[in-house]
Amino acid sequence: MRRLSAATAFRPADPAGRGGLASQQQKILRVREFDHFVVIDFEATCERDARIYPQEIIEFPAVLVDATTGALLSSFRTYVKPRHHPRLTAFCTELTGIQQDQVDGGVDLATALAMHDAWLSVAGAAKNRLAVVTWGDWDCKTMLESECNFKNLEKPRYFDQWVNLRIPFEAAFGAGRRNLQEAVREAGLQWDGRLHCGLDDARNTARLLAELMRRGVSISITGSLPQPPPPLPEPEPELELQFQPQCAYQR
Repeated sequence: MRRLSAATAFRPADPAGRGGLASQQQKILRVREFDHFVVIDFEATCERDARIYPQEIIEFPAVLVDATTGALLSSFRTYVKPRHHPRLTAFCTELTGIQQDQVDGGVDLATALAMHDAWLSVAGAAKNRLAVVTWGDWDCKTMLESECNFKNLEKPRYFDQWVNLRIPFEAAFGAGRRNLQEAVREAGLQWDGRLHCGLDDARNTARLLAELMRRGVSISITGSLPQPPPPLPEPEPELELQFQPQCAYQR
């Protein structure tokens, strides 16, 4: 075996090689903006041809996706008991498949949020390195935000921004009005499960996300809630004048 001299063994790489490697590493870092995606698809109280107010989440599902490989890692679901309209309408049950006894045995929304947070922690998903993914803006921009506001609940900050998967899908397949099921089939995937079952919808959205990743489509934040202005600094306390006692003049 040919022995390398010390000078040969530790010869530095040429500058062009170092530059190319650094550029490649920077590109990888730019691509890996997130470690995980968490795909959500809420189901909520509803009525045919009418608006229920306030509308409340009744199914809270999520699917965790590896942001590097697109693998579906874990899933979460809890049913949520509505406070203002506790009886589901016949239309709501028909649309979602959710039964009255499932929401009766559900938790309140604050508990559901805490359970979801705990599930992410157990799965090893760092909250500052994940992005929420939805099909449309309704889940985060409208539904969760409005319910947390009227119930005076504080939600995790990672729900304040999200990826509307419809946008990268249209970048790959062209603009056009499609529902989730149509988009899944257009991408060459087979729909799996029941439409408007929150967990099945989330799983199909996660599979569509993985397919877009496989095709090299860029996945990045598309929507966010306005952030409140930072609190004003506390005014500095006024310095109190210190008076030294004066001695009376004595003769």
